[in-house]
Amino acid sequence: MGALDNQIVVFTGAGAGIGRSVVTRFVAEGARVVAVDISEGVVDVAAELGDAVVPVVANVATWSGNTTAAQTALDTWGKIDVFVGNAGITDGARGLEDITGEQLPKAFDELFGVNVLAPMLGVRACLDALVASRGSVILTGSFASTNAAGGGSLYTASKHAVHGLIRQFAYEFAPDVRVNGVAPGVAPTRLRGTESLDQAITDSVLDGTDRALPTKRSRRSLPTTVYSRCWHRAPSRPR
Repeated sequence: MGALDNQIVVFTGAGAGIGRSVVTRFVAEGARVVAVDISEGVVDVAAELGDAVVPVVANVATWSGNTTAAQTALDTWGKIDVFVGNAGITDGARGLEDITGEQLPKAFDELFGVNVLAPMLGVRACLDALVASRGSVILTGSFASTNAAGGGSLYTASKHAVHGLIRQFAYEFAPDVRVNGVAPGVAPTRLRGTESLDQAITDSVLDGTDRALPTKRSRRSLPTTVYSRCWHRAPSRPR
């Protein structure tokens, strides 16, 4: 018996890094996962983990990408118990003074589209099913959700926004749906950069990070801690 037996999960950002590792653990605990990513890496995840994973290659910053993922879970297993909004991109810690005025609007739209709009779209696409199952939402935040210097101004602002979404969703959806957020610690993973800033895939651990840590090294395991556990009680919504 696993801790997640018979749990159906829609999981975005599942193609690599932290997302792929967590999906692997979820399956080991008995979950069935619709693994969503803009890259073909989710196909490899499904090939590795078998019938417990159904891959969906989609842009999570679009409504159609999220409705496809939700409908895939419902068509395959008939319910959704958990939505994990894990997809995210980085700004490479680019400071505001290093972004031109011409670049800024497109960079904002691109980064906030993935880091903020996408979890909103994903939750909305899964919401009716989550209410029916009395399920849960988990959003991936960051050290940058509550602190400066975890990225550039765009990334930090987007992860602060994710923290706000967690609190607001918890208020709106209680008592039907639990809402939690996690803030991964310093863990080596690869993140897609902001294309409108001419950034490619990059390491999440910035140069100099190891020297700034008390242990002088970043962990090679997957340190993920709950930074905001929110389940405010509110009147149940009319059915």
